[in-house]
Amino acid sequence: MKTYQNFTHQDRAAQAAKAKQEKLEQLRSKPPIDPAAQEARLLASQRREAADAEKRASRKAAEEAAEQAARDEKAAQEEAEAARLAAIKPEPTEEERKLARDARYAARKNRR
Repeated sequence: MKTYQNFTHQDRAAQAAKAKQEKLEQLRSKPPIDPAAQEARLLASQRREAADAEKRASRKAAEEAAEQAARDEKAAQEEAEAARLAAIKPEPTEEERKLARDARYAARKNRR
């Protein structure tokens, strides 16, 4: 069984420096990136971005077309409602009925 060791600040700092040095050595030992492979990755990334941009543009165009269709449909419904209301003749008022009766009476008088 391992016992607890009381590390000092200098011990912990040395361990951290050693771990940092080991990581730096790992990075330095990596082979350099092949320029052809790097260019191929860059081209693939650009193609993906272009495809995504095209998808976004087509989706936006479809949404705008749907919104325009909804606006057109609403306008057509409003026009139809306005036409329906215009076609309904309102009930004549008392004064209008009286004027119509007087006009009929005057026409009858003029025929005699």
